[in-house]
Order: sequence, then structure tokens, then C-alpha cells
Amino acid sequence: MSTENLYKGYKGRALEVLKHFGAPVWSDAKFITTKGEFTGIVLPRSETADPLHIVLKLRSGYNVGIAADSITGVEILGRKEAHYKIPEKDFPYDPKKPRVKLFGTGGTIASRLDYRTGAVIPAFSPGELYGSVPELADICNLETEKLFGVFSENMGPEQYIGTAKAIGREIEKGVQGIVIGHGTDTMHHTAAILSFMVQNSPVPIVMVGSQRSSDRPSSDAALNLMHSVKTAAESDIAEVMVCMFGPTSDIYGLLHRGTRVRKMHSSYRSTFRTIGDIPIAMVSREKITPLRHDYKRRRNDKNVVINTAFEEKISIVYYYPNMRPDIIDSLIDNGYRGIIIAGTGLGHVNKPLYPSLKRAQENKIAVYMTVQTLWGYVQMYVYDTGRDMMELGVVPAANMLPEVAYVKLAWALGQTADLDEVKRIMLTPIAGEITDREPSNGYLILQGGIPEVEEFISTIKK
Repeated sequence: MSTENLYKGYKGRALEVLKHFGAPVWSDAKFITTKGEFTGIVLPRSETADPLHIVLKLRSGYNVGIAADSITGVEILGRKEAHYKIPEKDFPYDPKKPRVKLFGTGGTIASRLDYRTGAVIPAFSPGELYGSVPELADICNLETEKLFGVFSENMGPEQYIGTAKAIGREIEKGVQGIVIGHGTDTMHHTAAILSFMVQNSPVPIVMVGSQRSSDRPSSDAALNLMHSVKTAAESDIAEVMVCMFGPTSDIYGLLHRGTRVRKMHSSYRSTFRTIGDIPIAMVSREKITPLRHDYKRRRNDKNVVINTAFEEKISIVYYYPNMRPDIIDSLIDNGYRGIIIAGTGLGHVNKPLYPSLKRAQENKIAVYMTVQTLWGYVQMYVYDTGRDMMELGVVPAANMLPEVAYVKLAWALGQTADLDEVKRIMLTPIAGEITDREPSNGYLILQGGIPEVEEFISTIKK
């Protein structure tokens, strides 16, 4: 049958084409198409995929979709059913190495591809993680515990409190460092709340994730794990940190303070950036290089303060032009106890919101202003708008990031309903969430296209 006649009958449907050429799912095959030849494993079609394409896992490890009606021939090379389960292994013990505890919460660093749905799902247990990254045994004695198995958008007070208490238990047992595997999307929220819930830690607490799942050749999971475990085992930085790629290459990772870090790109491996400050340190497989020296140092005691207070009725409101007052009114009517505003410029909203802000003040709702620019300080004394809002009870939150202010307010209101005490807690720096000034070498934006930037990039990008 000619290709033309074949597709008149099958209308280019993938299943019929595979049946015609005798290429069932998991076949290792070469597909000859009108656009070239492709060799790989025929993968199951996910529930959400269309029926007109065949998905191959290429020799490179990447997947490619082939239009069924472009296939002119198939050469079967064999069969290789994919098994992505990595056996858990007993971690080798070396009495000379420090003891590190790895907590798993879910996320891409502990996940694999589900070919049934085509989605990345939490599946790798912590035991599977060190089974797949044997280099971890060169660094420490690693113990693992799976606390949760959720994507980071499902992290909340239950998980925050459970993680903080688990950290406290391990410190009391004498662990030398803690690593927390976490999804990247809200890792900065969790890093911030743990910075408040876990204070005076004698050991490093390192949060780590990956932008690309473990079954992808470009995954950053293994290197991020090695960098984070090395930090937990060997660093003298006893703070809550996020450890992720520095540049988008494999050169080094960065250690970001938990209250000054934010995810800034949806897909780059170097997505996490320190905002309003500089990172604490660089970390590679060989060494840890501090970039600053004002961090809290490792100690030999087991003393730690765990305070898991958390008020759930808190909201962040991102101001936009023409915002209507019913946004604030709805929070008041629904019993919210605190509101963080990400305002424009130095911390502004429009005048139609003023009556609702006054209502919030009368209802003893804590309202704090941050800036949506992320860099910079709230300066509500400069314009009448700011001074008017302070008269309405809105409190400027210096240079706290909106997400950090959100979790800190939840933590503060979880401890007291006294708004003066809440204000004292909010405006007293605890873990670097408020700084006296921003560094001169911190706020750098490389705007592509302009001559001096292109010249600079040409000197470092070969």
C-alpha cells in the first residue's frame, strides 16, 4: 500500500500507523519520515495527547513528537520497556564523615515522568535519590525521611509546621546538617517561613530543588543535591538557605539567604536570585566560597528555637491601576486578619481604596506595604499618597519581599493579636529579611541589545 493510500484510510492516526508497521509501544525503532529519520523508544501516549502524533524517546534522552502522517517507513530494532524506578540502596556508613539528614517534601528533584499522563509526578523517594547519586556517599553519612510527597504549590501551614518540627527533632539528635528537597515554585516561601519558625540553628539548613526532572539529560537535580549536601555537611553557615544553580551552566551553585531569595525565571536552571542583597556563598563539588561574612556560624551545641505559630487568614494583594475597593472589602468581610500590599513605586495605591483601608484599620486588621518592584524600599513619607495611607494604618515594611512579608505576618499574627506587638515583630529583623541598605553591586540588569552590554557579554560568552 502506498503512503498516500495508507493515510487516506488511517487519516494519520498514530495507533493505526503503529499497527500497520508492527511497532508497538516500547519498540526500539527507526522511523523514516518526510522530515528525516528518528531512532528511539516508542512511548505510551499520555491521556492528554492528541492521537495524531507518536512520541519517541531519542538516544539523547529527550522526547520528540512525530506526526503520524509524515512516517513513510519503520525499522524495528528491538524492544526496551522503560523502567524509571530506581532501587533504594543502603547508604554506606563511614564513621569519619558527618551525619546529614535529607528530608523529602516532593517537587521535581524527587520526581519522574509519568508516561500515562505525560506529567512530572512526585515519585522518587529520598532513598531513590541517593541510589541515583552515589557521589553523595563521598561527602557524608546521609539519612533520609520522606515528610511529604507534594508539589510545592500544595505546601502550606501543615507542611511548614511539620518540617520545622522535624528539623528541631534532628538537631536535638545531633545531626551536622539538614537538606530539604522541595519543589522550586514556592521554595522561597518555605525558606522564608522556616527562617522564622527555626531560629538559632547550630547547623546549616539547606533547601534544594531542580528545575528539570531527574529523567532529563539536562536535569540539575544531581548537582544541586551534591552542592546542598556538601553545604550541609561542611559549611559553617548555620542559616536557612536555598541552594540552586548560579549560572545556568554546571559551574557552581549559589547559597541564598532564605528571606532574600526569589524564583525569577520559569525555566532557567539559574532561576533563583538574591534580591536586595548578595548571596551568602558559592558552592562547587570541590569547595565552598563565602561571598560575605555576616552570616550565623555553625556551633557544636544542640540548641534551637522552634516557633511554629501561623495565622492562615493572611493575603497578598498586588495593586494594579483601577483596582476597586471591593478587593479589600472582601478580605475584611471574610475575616482576614492581615493584608500585605505589593504597591507601586515607593509603596502606593489609588485613592478609591482609602475608605476600605480605613475599614481595615477599624476592624483591627494588620496592613503592611511592600513594593512590587522587589528591589528597593517602601518610602511612604515622600508623597502625600504614602503619608495618607500611614494615617489609615498601613505600615511600611522597609525592603521585605512581598512573599517574605506575607509569611512573617502570618507567623507574627499566629503569636499575638496585639497589633503593636505584631508591628514590633514585623519590623525587627530576624533572619536578614530587612537590611539597612542594598549593596551597590547587587542591582544589576543586563539589558540585551545595547552596545556596552553586548560588548561585556562577548568577553564571557564564547
